[in-house]
Amino acid sequence: MIMLKKIVIIGPESTGKSNLSEALANHYQTFWAKEFAREYLISRGREYTYGDLYTIAIGQLENEKQVLEKAEALLSTEKRNVLPVFVDTDLYVIKVWSEFVYNQCDNRILNLIASSNADLYLLCYPDLPWEEDALREYPDPAIRMKLFHHYRDAMINQDTPWVTITGEGSSRLQKAILAIDPLLQ
Repeated sequence: MIMLKKIVIIGPESTGKSNLSEALANHYQTFWAKEFAREYLISRGREYTYGDLYTIAIGQLENEKQVLEKAEALLSTEKRNVLPVFVDTDLYVIKVWSEFVYNQCDNRILNLIASSNADLYLLCYPDLPWEEDALREYPDPAIRMKLFHHYRDAMINQDTPWVTITGEGSSRLQKAILAIDPLLQ
């Protein structure tokens, strides 16, 4: 049976999600969907509002769709039976952010989460040093840990398998690979 496995990397700001997504895609010689929120906010050059979060959710889903289509085309030409595809954040990130910043989440986003189809979540622990970025908002370690617990609660309250990823550099990557390899057999 030929299939794609969607693996989503989530977690607080500055926990290495994008780097890990790219490194995993390189390791498995596959594709990864970039975080749409970053593209959106850079292109707007302004602060975001609660109403922007639904637009960001739709853009994230479109990024995922495009990458999954590329992966399906690749899978049809290769001799692999299983191909992982990595997603740098998903709608759970938007949900956690919305609830943390606005104390609410748009029901349309919640409905989209209910129909999501990830095969595995990698939850990045905030043990990496904070890296300043114009789009990042919460460098305080206590707030980063509070956000991590929001993500952890979201993972506990859904059915898809998930693993917390800790460590730096190659150690972090190896922990992710160890979590992913059994899914691909």
